[in-house]
Amino acid sequence: MKRVEIAGGGLAGLSLGIALRKRGVPVLVREAGSYPRHKVCGEFINGVTAETLENLRIAGIFKNALKHSRTRWWIGDREVLDAEMSRPALGMTRWEMDVALKDLFLREGGELRVKDRAKREPREGLVWTAGRVLEKESDWLGLKGHFENVALKGGLEMHIGNGGYVGLTPISEDGRRVNVCALFRRRELRGDNLMLAYLRACGLRDLSERLGAGSLDQASLTGVSGFRLGAQRVDDGMCSLGDAERMIPPFTGNGMSMAFESAECALEPLLRYGRGGGWDDCRAEIRSTLERRFKKRVSLALGMHRFLTTSAGRASLSVAARSGLLPFHWLHRQLS
Repeated sequence: MKRVEIAGGGLAGLSLGIALRKRGVPVLVREAGSYPRHKVCGEFINGVTAETLENLRIAGIFKNALKHSRTRWWIGDREVLDAEMSRPALGMTRWEMDVALKDLFLREGGELRVKDRAKREPREGLVWTAGRVLEKESDWLGLKGHFENVALKGGLEMHIGNGGYVGLTPISEDGRRVNVCALFRRRELRGDNLMLAYLRACGLRDLSERLGAGSLDQASLTGVSGFRLGAQRVDDGMCSLGDAERMIPPFTGNGMSMAFESAECALEPLLRYGRGGGWDDCRAEIRSTLERRFKKRVSLALGMHRFLTTSAGRASLSVAARSGLLPFHWLHRQLS
């Protein structure tokens, strides 16, 4: 059995490693960071099916996850939508999720090296899941932080402002601990609480005041920049998964689901490779499977992202949502 090496110990890398180890394939995961850790994410999985989690052999990790079934949207300070989602989202912090996946991978006999940065190069048996490709010209900034003693107004909240949008997710049973994850167009802002400064700059003053009445866990505040949404630059000969292959706009809440789904796309080709198949055939099959599974979804999401980030788009969305003409359930199915 040939060994598979995975560069990047995040959701795609660890879940793929677990699935391969469960089927007897030797796996080395090389992670540049360490565990546990905070990462910029919505702290919920929107769209992943029970079948995908079972196929990856990780369903047990989510047996006690929170279940989120409703979403509410605001444009500026005005609520425009309160809707039931077609499939409940699974709520769990990345701090907990990464550790649970890491521990399961090790229990299954996988080899994990932390603080070990792999060289980005096309090489037989190397699967690259080490996150986004750096895009220095990007003008987007992602911020995430946990706030205590914040009262949510029900379900998953999304707030759309002038130059960004923000998602709020309960991460405790009582709902008083909240994850706030935002995408902002970069500005020259300063202050003790950068999240609140950006919210005010986007015109989301009611939300800023609500969060300001709570308390930010400073250790959880995380930021990311230098990225572009959509298909990433994949070097010739590379086998890339997850955010390293394509990034969906975060308003969909579908990024973590796509990480698991991309691992599932790679599973069968890598099993054939491990049992003696050719690497070029394996890599080509993974590439075509990812394209079929994600191309339309990400293209639609990019169109919606552009719509949400223009004043005309926000005005149109507000009118459509408040009049009942927004095809929310169709969009939710297509984007997840």
